[in-house]
Amino acid sequence: MEITNLQFLTKQAIEDRRYLHQYPELSGQEFETSQFIRKRLEQLQIEILEYDPPSVVAMIQGTKGTKTIALRADIDALPIVEEGDKPYISQKPGVAHMCGHDGHTAILLAVAQWIAMNKEKIEPNIMLIFQSAEEITPSGADFLIQNGVLEDVDAIFGIHLWQGLEKGKIGLTHGPMMASVDDFEIEIQGHGGHGSMPHETIDPIYIASHLMQAFQSIISRTINPIEAGVITVGNIQAGTTYNIIPETAKLIGTIRALTPETVATIQTKMVSLTEGICHAFGAKGTIDFIIGTPPLINDPQQSRFVESIVCENFGQDVFELVDPVMGGEDFSYYLKHKPGAFIFVGMGGEKSQYPHHHPKFDLDEDVFPDAIKLFIDMILQYK
Repeated sequence: MEITNLQFLTKQAIEDRRYLHQYPELSGQEFETSQFIRKRLEQLQIEILEYDPPSVVAMIQGTKGTKTIALRADIDALPIVEEGDKPYISQKPGVAHMCGHDGHTAILLAVAQWIAMNKEKIEPNIMLIFQSAEEITPSGADFLIQNGVLEDVDAIFGIHLWQGLEKGKIGLTHGPMMASVDDFEIEIQGHGGHGSMPHETIDPIYIASHLMQAFQSIISRTINPIEAGVITVGNIQAGTTYNIIPETAKLIGTIRALTPETVATIQTKMVSLTEGICHAFGAKGTIDFIIGTPPLINDPQQSRFVESIVCENFGQDVFELVDPVMGGEDFSYYLKHKPGAFIFVGMGGEKSQYPHHHPKFDLDEDVFPDAIKLFIDMILQYK
């Protein structure tokens, strides 16, 4: 690929990203973003498939067309007040692209531009997925899959501009890469009373403290030590004043794991401990799980294909086999149904010093050329 083309594509991607950054939209509400994408694809004379907005799905027929690969970008922003003085700061109060989805969208649009200019060089069919609602449940990826987006796809790939990886590196895993995300709510029904007469009550707050400690035994004594798992209680709701023992207490939290088997083990044990400990104290405990995204597990064959491309076209020193991350990503739904790989494009450094979802988070646009070239190299070398 000529460097002049890459420079042109990068310039266009940066302009698009800065525009999208100023006009972010929350998950499921990205209709202006959707229109921006559709207009650009129409200008490029790329076929847009019939999927309900705000997601946009497009298809380009390859010269052989015996296989189809999908490339995905997420398009939603977050309910965060952006901080900083960048000239392209969000113009929508309380909404901002604090995860990098504006960059993912701009990069995939640049790839679409390259495809439109180089159709004769492309053997496989290329599906472009600009996906709504990555940040929430129900997932935009799951919705598209239920509507058949992957039916004719042989492999799917996605990138994440990643603050947690050193700038200049491109990395992934050959298996579990990101965690499942499931939440839980526990209600403990006790018997309230005056704080001076605790013997006449069944104290749900005291019982809650036992549950919180017992749950950590699942991580330390039930799960295989080489497997990863997290149970975090992030919210406790109980009581109204200093001298009254309440009737009920509620625990709200999240569960993270890297395999479906670990998820099942954690949930089964949490139910047993909740019911058993509450019963032992004379209370009643109920637990509800709010099922979110599954673990993101790269297909080893496709991830090694990506590794070979990075090593051959960027240099072996650029590729990094990364440690799994306990954050979640709904690209995992695609990988449950089709082989593929999710890839981190590193940008950690001075420009991107704040973590994802931080009010001062920002992308390092210096890495855009590598992200664009990576997608193009995969298109050219996929067989």
